[in-house]
Formats: sequence, structure tokens, C-alpha cells
Amino acid sequence: MTDLLISPQLGQPGPPAGGSPVATRLDRAALRELAHHSREVLQAGQAETGALIASPAFTVYRYCWLRDGAFCAHALDRIGQSGQAVAFFRWVGRTLAGQEAKAESALTRFATGEKLSAADFLNTRFTLEGTEETGEEEWWNFQLDGYGTWLWAFGEHLRRAPNEKLREELRPAVELTVRYLSAFWRLPNYDCWEENVDDVHPATLAAIYGGLVAAGKKQANALRRFVRANGLLEGSLVKSLGREDVDASLLGAGVPYGLFPPRGKIMLKTLDRIAKELVAPDGGVYRYRKDVYFGGGEWLLLTAWLGWYYTQAGQREKALDCLHWVARQARPNGDMPEQVTNYLLAPEHRQPWEEKWGLSASPLLWSHAMYLVLYTNLFGEGRL
Repeated sequence: MTDLLISPQLGQPGPPAGGSPVATRLDRAALRELAHHSREVLQAGQAETGALIASPAFTVYRYCWLRDGAFCAHALDRIGQSGQAVAFFRWVGRTLAGQEAKAESALTRFATGEKLSAADFLNTRFTLEGTEETGEEEWWNFQLDGYGTWLWAFGEHLRRAPNEKLREELRPAVELTVRYLSAFWRLPNYDCWEENVDDVHPATLAAIYGGLVAAGKKQANALRRFVRANGLLEGSLVKSLGREDVDASLLGAGVPYGLFPPRGKIMLKTLDRIAKELVAPDGGVYRYRKDVYFGGGEWLLLTAWLGWYYTQAGQREKALDCLHWVARQARPNGDMPEQVTNYLLAPEHRQPWEEKWGLSASPLLWSHAMYLVLYTNLFGEGRL
């Protein structure tokens, strides 16, 4: 990555709070160079087991999340690295095989009306060997969106590269996941930011919907009806049932999960709210307005996600703006962090988080994956 180190266009810091927005466009060669580095980060972040680490340099992220890993596998598929994507899906299959007894116990007890504790549900993150994490840091483990997302990503993989042998190999993991999601989707659980465990989140339901559709399950339609009846405010999706605010993860309800048509009224109203309420002066995207995590910065993966949505909505120039914004946030060596501090929502909360866990995660594989997804949407899929 020598070229990246000397590139004058990459690794430039964003403006300080209150400064002027940066609108510089990079040349295509610089964007391609960063795509190459993103590929290298994903490849380096894959363990021999097939697991994709969330971030190698951030202690509490040295695990594999089904959600993050699924998006990374999807990005690898898009750039012609299907073998690495297959390795991840096989890791998922082995991991869920090891969790089968726990899942069956939860399903059986729930069916008899027994109340389950958080420890009874499947984990959100696993070690790279596919076992339950045993770190001292207590984690927020009852999350369902990752289970829907891995099904969606596996379906996308098979659509690009049909493989009946692989389909049959992973059928037990798919069927277990489908039964698990079908039983528990109505329950409150942590959102994709690992917060708000007492709420039901349309973004999570969208991920489950996308996974069930990918698995060919008609019960997915019940989720759409439920969200339409309970998850809207004046025609726009809300962050959680009973709330009025919006969350950038709701982009997934349109792209890629397809809970509602990307160009339909519901998603266009939701997109308009996100664009008005969650886009910073320089173009980066916040998670939600009351975010305090590391000061509430702008997330690279969400900005790329917004660009991904724009490509599906026929707004290429806006999508390009998102791609260039993400590229400008890369470190001098090309690594992409989880978030940046150009325009913090809650700057007083930055230091406490840094004292607890250190600087914000970098590189974050999910950030690199979403950059590649947007890059390939704009310039075409295939080997880089």
C-alpha cells in the first residue's frame, strides 16, 4: 500500500466542528486504489476457519458477528472473491451446528410458554473458532438481525453462483435459522447497534424479512404486514415501535432487504427523513440523533449504505458524493474506521468511551465492505 501512503487525496481529515464541508472529488484511480486496499483488509481479516473478524485492532471487536460477516461476504462475492465468501458461509454452518442444542431448547421451551432469559438465546458474536465468546466484557447477545442477514447474503451468493452441493451442505443451518427467526421475530431484542433491548425495531424485522424471502419462506409476508400496521409514522418508518425518531439502519428496509419497494412511498418518505435529519453538514451519516457512542460521529458504513440506496433509486450523483465522502475519511494507509469525529452529536461523550475502549475501531471490516458494495454498484462487479 505504498501508493496510498503518498496519495495526497486519501487520508485527509474532515473539517473541524463548525468548519466548511469538504466537497472534494477524488479521481477514479484513487477510488480504485482504496477498493484494492478494502479487498486486502477483508482478506487479511478472514481467519483460517472462514470467520471474518469485525476489527483486528479493537479488542472487543475481535470476534465475528453474523451481520458484519455477512456484509463482508457479500462484498467479497461482488469483487470476484467467492471462495472467501463460501468459507464464511461454511463457518456459519459449523457454528450453528454447534449451537443447535441451545436453539432447540429455546424453541421447545418457548413453545410451551416458558419465559426465556437473554442467556437462552443464540449469541450475536462468536469467536473466530465458532464458539460462544467468553470475554470478561458482558455483551448484548439477543439480536436477530444478524441471523436474517446471513440468510439474505447466502441467498445472494447462490443467486450469483448457483451451487446445489453448498446449498445442501448448509440446509441444516438455514432451516434452523428459519425456525429460530419464525418463532422469535415478534419479541423485543437489541437493535443492530446493540441498544434498546425492550423495543421491536423495523430495521431488524426488515433483515429477518430479507432472510426469510431468501430462504423461500412465505411467512415473511407477515412481517411486512406487521411493520405496515405498527412501524409507520405519517408514512415513514420509525426507529422502534412506539417511537417517533428515525434511524439510518432503516435504509435496509428498502435496500437490500426489500421489505418495501426502494422507490415506493414508504421508503421514499423514510429516505427523505434520513437525508434531512441524519446527514451531517459534510455529507456523513449519523446512526440516529440521540447517539452518544464515541460522541455520536458519522459512520462510514452508513454513508456508503445511503449511497447504495441512491444507486437503486436512480440518483447516481448523490451516490458518488457518498462514495467520495467515505474515501476521504480513510486513514493515510487506507484503513477505514467505524466512525469519524467531524461533526459530533454529543462531543462530551467521546472521551469516556475512549477511556473505556480506546480509539474508535479502525480498520472496521464492515466499513470496507460497504465501500466495496457502493463502489461495485457504481462501477460494476468483478475482480478488482
